[in-house]
Amino acid sequence: MDVVTRFAPSPTGMLHIGGARTALFNYLFAKHNNGKFLLRIEDTDRERSTPEATAAILEGMEWLGLTSDEPPVMQFERAPRHAEVAEEMIRRGTAFRCYATQEELQARRDLGEEKRKAAKAEGISEEEKASLLEEAHALLAPYRSPWRDGAPPPSPDAPYTVRLRAPESGERILEDGVQGTVRIQADELDDLILLRADGTPTYMLAVVVDDHDMGVTHIIRGDDHLRNAFRQIPIYEAMGWDIPFMAHVPMIHGADGAKLSKRHGALSTLAYRDMGYLPEAMRAYLLRIGWSHGDQEIFTDEEAVAAFDVSGINRAPGRLDLDKLGQVNSHFLRLASDERLFELLKPYWEEEAPIGEAESRLRAALPHMKDRGTTLPELAQAFAFLLTKRPLEMNKKARKAVAGEGLDRLRGLRNELQQLSDWTAEQISVTIASYCTAQGLSMGQIGPPLRAALTGGLPAPDIAPVLEWLGRDEALGRIEDQLAPENTPGA
Repeated sequence: MDVVTRFAPSPTGMLHIGGARTALFNYLFAKHNNGKFLLRIEDTDRERSTPEATAAILEGMEWLGLTSDEPPVMQFERAPRHAEVAEEMIRRGTAFRCYATQEELQARRDLGEEKRKAAKAEGISEEEKASLLEEAHALLAPYRSPWRDGAPPPSPDAPYTVRLRAPESGERILEDGVQGTVRIQADELDDLILLRADGTPTYMLAVVVDDHDMGVTHIIRGDDHLRNAFRQIPIYEAMGWDIPFMAHVPMIHGADGAKLSKRHGALSTLAYRDMGYLPEAMRAYLLRIGWSHGDQEIFTDEEAVAAFDVSGINRAPGRLDLDKLGQVNSHFLRLASDERLFELLKPYWEEEAPIGEAESRLRAALPHMKDRGTTLPELAQAFAFLLTKRPLEMNKKARKAVAGEGLDRLRGLRNELQQLSDWTAEQISVTIASYCTAQGLSMGQIGPPLRAALTGGLPAPDIAPVLEWLGRDEALGRIEDQLAPENTPGA
């Protein structure tokens, strides 16, 4: 059997992290089995579906690298096909026309609630209470239409819905890929509506028809759809179609175990992009929320495809941990190619002005600075000392470091550095060490004024590489700025 999976979001909002994980699981399962991964936009809810949400979902999927093997299917465009199947079910006798109106059904529910409330009243006998509760239960039970057995319409032109003839009785069993064996009783299922009175298909019908027509063999989705599986399987049975394998995945919770919300970081997928996370880091992190394979923590795309199977999905809800996401992102920042990372960081560097001549410094430092941030903006900020313009704006600590003896030591070191013909971190380090030895100084005495002159007090790594990355002219120029007459005590 050729494996076909699908991700089917509703465009009523952004692509959130839970949906992104569902898409990833479907994508990896298809690729693991050399199958196809498809995308369907379930836009049958015309009041809540928006073009903006559809565009955001498609953009989020593209950023994550979860590319559908065929063009996305727009569910609403397939409404005629959904109606066609409903009519076929009527001919088969597995669906029927129901003439109950919305007003009648609401009145039935209201009466059921009244009787349930009446059963709680004081002063009634246990017999009366039991009778009222029995009546309430019958009225509030899953609806079985009086027209399911072919009763005539109330009038020749009476409006109707098309309903599924639900299973009569007995136990319904689902062998779920994650939840295991799940059982319910058939009388828990109603004669669900397939076509509304205006002829439009319902979500339940559309999903089944689309999955069948798209050749979907494996459905991996959130466990909030577990109940829907028992309502959709009878539609497959009514049409004599093969029922896909189903796996219902527990939802993602916050780090505190509570239902995921915005306070936990339940943001749109594109928000994580804008926060500076890499798509491969998001894939690797999402994979490990509620799924495991041995003791391995971080997977490359190739490793994930090779290892993924639904048997590794846990029954307990996964937990969102943004600290862990930061660690995973740091890992992939270090693995990113220099050129790609430069292009990703460049927009942050150029928020205030073009990088101009600083580009050569940034490129020189980049291979050695990849571990200095967990997100792109944090990493970009670590390069601030290379972008700052002369004369540097000195913070309080830096100004103190280039005063008095510090300034004298800096002047002597400047003279030595000017003699260097090979401007490399190695030679610079030797020169600084030789100067300290000759002057009877420690690195703790020359380092602070030198670092202050070069960075203005901004965070920076080891001083010798900093001098190399700045380049001879820029580095000596920054030192000269601090040695200028106006910076001399008493000037």
